[in-house]
This record gives sequence, C-alpha cells and structure tokens, in this order.
Amino acid sequence: MTAPLAPTFAHARAPGKINVFLKVGELMEDGYHDLATAFQAVSLYEDVRAYPAPDFSVTFSGPIDTSSLSVDGSNLAIKAARMLARKSGYRRGVRLEIEKHVPIAGGMGGGSADAAATLLACDALWGTEMSRDELLAMAGKLGADVPFALTGGTAIGTGKGDRLSPALAKGTFHWVLAIAEFGMSTPDVYRALDAHRERHAQDIFPAVAQPTVDAEVLQALRAGDARQLAEALHNDLQAAALHLAPGLGTILELGEQMGALAGIVSGSGPTVAFLAPDADTALDLQVSLSASRLHVIRVTGPVHGARLLHD
Repeated sequence: MTAPLAPTFAHARAPGKINVFLKVGELMEDGYHDLATAFQAVSLYEDVRAYPAPDFSVTFSGPIDTSSLSVDGSNLAIKAARMLARKSGYRRGVRLEIEKHVPIAGGMGGGSADAAATLLACDALWGTEMSRDELLAMAGKLGADVPFALTGGTAIGTGKGDRLSPALAKGTFHWVLAIAEFGMSTPDVYRALDAHRERHAQDIFPAVAQPTVDAEVLQALRAGDARQLAEALHNDLQAAALHLAPGLGTILELGEQMGALAGIVSGSGPTVAFLAPDADTALDLQVSLSASRLHVIRVTGPVHGARLLHD
C-alpha cells in the first residue's frame, strides 16, 4: 500500500465584511480602544492558493490595483503562514498567490481575509491538522478582523473586535458598495476620532470604556428586516472618516437619494455600504450609482467564512 501523495497546492477563499454597527470606547492608556461591533460577511471574496516552496513569498492578481501592497514579511498573509509554520514545527515555506477583490485599505477587512484564507490553505497543504480553536487563536494574534474572516456569517465582536459571539441573522441582506479610488489608514481614522471627541467634548456624550451593541441591531438581524436594520446602522468612525475625506458625505447623500434605505461608512472607510430593501432595488441602485461615475459592487450577506475549495 502506497502513502497518499501530498497535495500540489491548496485553495482557500475568505469573505470581506461590513460593520453594520461599530461603537468605539474611550482611548485607553495603551493607545487602543475597546469596540462593540456587529460584523456581516458579504459575497466579495479573497482567493488564496498556496504552493510548496523552500521559503515564504506572496504575489497578487485580481481586478484591483495591488501595487501598493507589501510582499515582504510585513504582509499579513506571510505573517499568517509563518505563524502556522512556527506553531506546527513545519520547516519549509509556501508560495502564496492571492486573487484580490476586496478593496485595499477600504474598511472591509481584505487583508484579514487574506490571512484567514492563508491559515486554512497552509494547514491543508502542509497537513498540519490544526483544530478550529487553534486556528482561531492564531487568527486573534494576527489582527482583530482575522477571526471573523474565519468564522463568517454574522457576529458580535467585543474587546479589540476579536472576541466573537455568533449573532442570529435571518434571510439575506442586499448591499451596494461604493468603492473609493483611495484607501484610508485605520490608525489615522482612530486618531481623527479621538481629536473629534476632544474638540467637541462639551457637546457630545463621553465615550464609555466598554461599549455594547444596541439591542435594535440584534433585533433587526434576527428578524431579517432590512428597514429595521437601516434605522439601527451606526459607526462611530464615520464622522472621523468624513472629516478626513469630505467627499464621502456626498456619496452617502447620493445613494440615499437614489433609493438606498441607508448608507454607512464600513469600518474605518472609505468604502460606503448602502442597504437596499430587496434585490431589485439593489440592482437599480447599482445602475444609478454607476451612471454617476462611481465604482460600485452589489453583494449580499451574510455568507460563510473562510473555507477550502477544490479546483
């Protein structure tokens, strides 16, 4: 009896996300904030193919400009592969080929999806047989959004966003994403939020140390009610993102005038997500925003998290 052949490559896919709710706690002494967020994984995916190699490398392809992405050890996918190799004792490397569709620095967790898919692909390629809990623990060390990219669906994130609990979500939500031609630095947006809060300290409620997700959000998701969710959409980072990129405000107004139930800046931006009541309205909205010379993509959620595919 012959031993089974090692796979020649492994292919994993992971989704981008929208933060349908994001509340940011007060600035702590370590320079970070606690968060309370509701994530929804949407049908815009990153594809990672992993091939045996003596060292670690990554290349990119896909419909978006990836020229700004690092391909050295600072890349999150490389970090994920190296972490798994250290954890498992694997002594060789991997060649990663990533087909990108999620906007870069767009507030949708594209880099986190790359890392999550890399963990799955390398685990399969190397036969390291890590448990789900072990993969999630590594994901949490790589970044706040990486565990959610692994789990997908709809979830509540607390702490830095990496402590996840599943949220019940019924049916399908229809989104139209307005993709900006530029990216935004997450640290810059958080700094702008802190400055905004300091400037308006007399006019706004002080941030709490440990924020929570509003009950109305959970009820809307559980009911699968897009109109109810539209009323509950919230992002504390939106004001800061609009301060740094005022043109996003015009896009938000335009989408709502063209039939969206509501629009929200996703995460730290600059992607703007518009919620539509149904598939037909989402299609009409996509056409109308495209006619206004915006780059738009129609997606649905929630969708599954990272998984292996068989080419």
